[in-house]
Amino acid sequence: MQPEKFYYDNKIVRNFGIATIVWGIIGMTVGLLVAMQLFKPGMNMGNQYTTFGRIRPLHTNAVIFAFVGNAIFMGVYYSLQRLLKARMFSDALSKIHFWGWQLIILSAVITLPLGFTTSHEYAELEWPIDIAITLIWVVFGINMFGTIIKRRERHLYVAIWFYIATFVTIAVLHIVNSFELPISGLKSYYLYAGVQDALVQWWYGHNAVAFFLTTPYLGMMYYFLPKMANRPVYSYKLSILHFWALIFIYIWAGPHHLLYTTLPGWAQSLGIVFSIMLIAPSWGGMINGLLTLRGAWDKVRDDVVLKFMVVGLTAYGMATFEGPLLSLKQVNAIGHFTDWIVAHVHVGALGWNGFLTFAILYWLIPRIYRTQLYSTKLASFHFWIGTLGILFYAVPMYWAGFTQGLMLKEFTPEGILKYPTFLETTLRIIPMHVMRAVGGGLYLVGVIVMAYNLARTMAIGKLVAQEPAEAMPLEKVFVAHNEGDNFWHRVLERKPIQLMVLSLLVILIGSIIELIPTMTISSNVPTIASVKPYTPLELQGRDIYIREGCVNCHSQTVRPFRSETERYGEYSKAGEFVYDHPFLWGSKRTGPDLQREGGKYSNAWHYNHMLDPRLMSPGSIMPNYDWLINQKLDTTTTASKINAMRTLGVPYAAGYDKLANTELDKQAKGIADNLAKDKIKVQSDREIVALIAYLQRLGTDIKVTKTANN
Repeated sequence: MQPEKFYYDNKIVRNFGIATIVWGIIGMTVGLLVAMQLFKPGMNMGNQYTTFGRIRPLHTNAVIFAFVGNAIFMGVYYSLQRLLKARMFSDALSKIHFWGWQLIILSAVITLPLGFTTSHEYAELEWPIDIAITLIWVVFGINMFGTIIKRRERHLYVAIWFYIATFVTIAVLHIVNSFELPISGLKSYYLYAGVQDALVQWWYGHNAVAFFLTTPYLGMMYYFLPKMANRPVYSYKLSILHFWALIFIYIWAGPHHLLYTTLPGWAQSLGIVFSIMLIAPSWGGMINGLLTLRGAWDKVRDDVVLKFMVVGLTAYGMATFEGPLLSLKQVNAIGHFTDWIVAHVHVGALGWNGFLTFAILYWLIPRIYRTQLYSTKLASFHFWIGTLGILFYAVPMYWAGFTQGLMLKEFTPEGILKYPTFLETTLRIIPMHVMRAVGGGLYLVGVIVMAYNLARTMAIGKLVAQEPAEAMPLEKVFVAHNEGDNFWHRVLERKPIQLMVLSLLVILIGSIIELIPTMTISSNVPTIASVKPYTPLELQGRDIYIREGCVNCHSQTVRPFRSETERYGEYSKAGEFVYDHPFLWGSKRTGPDLQREGGKYSNAWHYNHMLDPRLMSPGSIMPNYDWLINQKLDTTTTASKINAMRTLGVPYAAGYDKLANTELDKQAKGIADNLAKDKIKVQSDREIVALIAYLQRLGTDIKVTKTANN
């Protein structure tokens, strides 16, 4: 039998590689702008489209789905063809995938600054874009499995297991988390509310990190690291254990983002237990990678690509140790809502995802251009300035997190809060935020240097768009039952569809056990009779709050700590959120919690605070929101919003949609008249009035009377 001749498609790899670099620079530049606004709010240049609340989601989407996403597809398209000894299934599907993905990213660049957002972290894009993501992901899946089916290599290497698990899990996560009820072309409400919405979001949010930022990168690590080091993977058995344990355990850990909230205690406990267990497979993967370098550590000294890989794997180990640590309730009580979490996330993102991506780019681009890297000195400069950037970023953020977390909990010997005003803690950590921006700037400089280096490399080489290859065609074989200890897995590695189905079943176990009871058993979310639906004006104000990205800085859940109840008021109850589509608990407190904001300040205070926060809170790092005073509230959507909420189970009376704007006008005029008493003239149809109505409603549905005993 003669070997078959075919060609690898390097053009699609090159395209995804260039997109990785371009979007990386854009996403990190936006990140630097975001970081600078946390100590100099005027960096939004007085523009509503560049405020922290609006472009922070743009930064996260750009670095996760544009930079990392394109890097994943670059690595998968390169390695998959060579591991399977086959060209990609369809050149047309490859092109649709590439251009479709870039258009999705472009749509995020346009819609997020305009305020079109669902507010779900890492899933902010609105429903038409969600549909587009689903379609392009299916295109990617068809192309991948088509290639697997027509392969010339019987055995599916470990990297491909991770690619398959990534595909099926991201599909499940995205679809379940995107159950939305559209009310217009770019506006929707989540089907879930309150506690249930929070669980779905952090089941998605945690596992988006697991199955988009981790598993495909582990797959690429298993392919590229042995190639770079010219060494086989340390342990095949460990890779089997690593894969199955990781995808089974990871899916359970989402609730550790919701400790001390109104999520049922049993779900929180499951999240903690599986988060702690997660350290074993995570470190198993790191150890398997580092031990692959046995006998090759002398190369690490001289090879900048291996330097990037080693630091990347070390960062992965640090981040996956810290995740279980932060899931411990005692640690979470201090770290959650602080910059400690920001540091933790960025050690993984900058170290693990960033450095692995850079290593792959430096290794791959010269090979598909059949040339040498333009400058190893520039690459070495990138490594050191990038490493320095991570340190300048992470260390101040850890310091800020510890500082603020402990300050917020500190009482005087007399038993009163030592720092009763949240702003006191914010002002203390501003120098750390300045250092964080310096670190981000250093990291960005390294990426720009890499872009120049790789551009020069491409200029001196010539792309081998169609790389010739040959391999023997795949023959049917009968498997003997004496293939060793791992016979069952050897068989599974030859059956891609069965491997995919088994991976799906493994990730569904934890998902079903956590989600279904919370959705179906009413005792998990006890209702409160005094909790009423939002008025039409409050509902419109809530949507303005969502549009402006206020949830990026303010939480809306008071945890049952004395420090929080003394500062904010009564701790939150599950039944308070039953009409919240979506939930707005937040994940980071750059400002104080707002769950008990209603009635705390006058309407005039809120008006002046939005006009210029420093008028009411000297030193505040919140930007001005003066455009809300001039912009007219769009009431043409009121009826459709009321009808949508009724569809979702909110008990508005039949026909209320026809009366909604009348009630809205009445409440708005009442607020405008109240402002007039404080010599503030504002028309009742302005957006600021709706936002004030919403803020004054927060937390007022339950009345708690303090007794002498509490």
